[in-house]
Amino acid sequence: MKTNSTSSCVNVRTSNYLLQYKAAIDRGEIIAGQELKQLLNNLVDDLDNPAYIYDTSDADFRISFIENFCRHTKSPFYGLPFHLELWEKAFIEVFYSFKWSDEGYREYYEEEPQKPKLRRFKKAILLIARKNGKSTLCAALCLTELMVGTGGNDIVCSSNDDSQADLIFGEINNMREQFDAKGKRTHKNLRGIFNLKNKSRVFKISDKTRNKEGRNIDGAILDESHEMKTNVIAKSIDQSQSTKDEPWFINITTEGFVNDGYLDQELKYARQVLAKEIEDATLLPWFYTQDSEQEIWQDPGTWQKSNPSLGTIKKVKYIKDQIRKAQRDKAERVFMLSKDFNIKSNNAAAWLLAEEIANANDQPFDLEEMRGRVAIGGVDLSKSGDLTCARALFLKDGKKYTVSQYFIPESKLTQLPKEDLERFKEWIKDDRITVCDGNENDFRLVTAWFIKLVKEYGIRFLKIGYDKWSAVYWVKEMEEAGFDMVRVVQDWAPMSEPMKLVEADLRSNLIYYNNDSLDKWCLENTSIQVNSKMEQMPVKIQGKDDKKIDGAVTLIICYRVYIDNRSDFVRLSAA
Repeated sequence: MKTNSTSSCVNVRTSNYLLQYKAAIDRGEIIAGQELKQLLNNLVDDLDNPAYIYDTSDADFRISFIENFCRHTKSPFYGLPFHLELWEKAFIEVFYSFKWSDEGYREYYEEEPQKPKLRRFKKAILLIARKNGKSTLCAALCLTELMVGTGGNDIVCSSNDDSQADLIFGEINNMREQFDAKGKRTHKNLRGIFNLKNKSRVFKISDKTRNKEGRNIDGAILDESHEMKTNVIAKSIDQSQSTKDEPWFINITTEGFVNDGYLDQELKYARQVLAKEIEDATLLPWFYTQDSEQEIWQDPGTWQKSNPSLGTIKKVKYIKDQIRKAQRDKAERVFMLSKDFNIKSNNAAAWLLAEEIANANDQPFDLEEMRGRVAIGGVDLSKSGDLTCARALFLKDGKKYTVSQYFIPESKLTQLPKEDLERFKEWIKDDRITVCDGNENDFRLVTAWFIKLVKEYGIRFLKIGYDKWSAVYWVKEMEEAGFDMVRVVQDWAPMSEPMKLVEADLRSNLIYYNNDSLDKWCLENTSIQVNSKMEQMPVKIQGKDDKKIDGAVTLIICYRVYIDNRSDFVRLSAA
């Protein structure tokens, strides 16, 4: 890239930040994960590759601009000069310094170079835990390109939605106001930030922006791509750079909660490039990742692997606080592992530990003990040919007691895995599962179970929660039988709070389900899924789609109804 820099090329063997950074890691002064070590090894090998020239002049100029003219805009560093850390200098240097040699360009693209010393890297993926300064770094880079890059540049700040895209855009503008307080060189309006002299500009687009195509983008920052389900915005940016000799695109993100989304595909491809399974000399996969989950809990010294600014920007005590929360709350644990340590949130781990499920088994009870009491009901109605569960929840002496009944079509039994069929036969023999004739569940039998509890045990149901699947006619039947029905949609907001309370009550020995093996099996099969708002949902454990979680779902539905009617339920249960 051509700039107005007058600095000369640095001695690559003694002075460049790439070698300094790698040497600090090799000496153990900086703790790095295996993926970053692999990348640095690859890059150092490339210093001797005749396909590339390592010219640090562009990088040196940008690093100098940032440290001399950019200032922090957020507390506790507000107004202070921007002193780049070694990892930041190494990242900037590598991204800008690897240039194609004429020979390398001809061999890679199979054509004559149009211009000398074109920059090698077009795209970087900076995977780094939250609160390590990635947004501030990229804001400084954008301001630098706006002020000292080649003229007429279009630079875009982008993300999944407008508010997220505005974060870096706003940070750039805050830096601009400190750099050019009187607005002599720059100007901002609703369309963007403009350099009045070289006609470059910074603007923002998101997945919500109309007319994303047809632009002419030189550089782009894509923030928090983990929330993107598709590549629409990234592809639009990529296509808009097709006429550029040296486009740049930096994807900065943490790990996230969208499975099989845009980021998953990007990381899968980038890791193949990192492992040299795929040749892509234009991609820079700069990953700050842990080597295992176990090291997080056992060795605080490894936290730096995913947090390179730990101790300088991100506080150690912050992570310690997150660790304490994660030890008490499974959603906090999933969120922390993803956001603070870049461990992908997936469905591979169970929601509850074995001891948490077993805690409720100390005090078996007989349904006769609940005679005449008030109950809350919950039902998870299955699709045809699947398991259905109905449940009653009681409150007694500050503790919850629950009984359940399951239903399955006769034809479904023949489709069960062999190891599960024997279990189901035992549960049917013990009358824990009612077998329905044919291929569908007979929801009239569910109604009959609730009526039986009312007639034989004098149980009074305050309300009965149900999910939305095929419930219209059954709900009408239940209402005609005198039950007060309430719909509980199986979505993030309705399910999150009760799921957390079920977990807390199991851990505190406040739920008793009579050591029921079928209920226990459903709880063991249940995994937790967390979204970016730290809301949670029950899902099946990854790779175990044939296992059932209906019993766990009905317990959570009961807790949803309990939370929404707590005062009445507590009052009536005490009467």
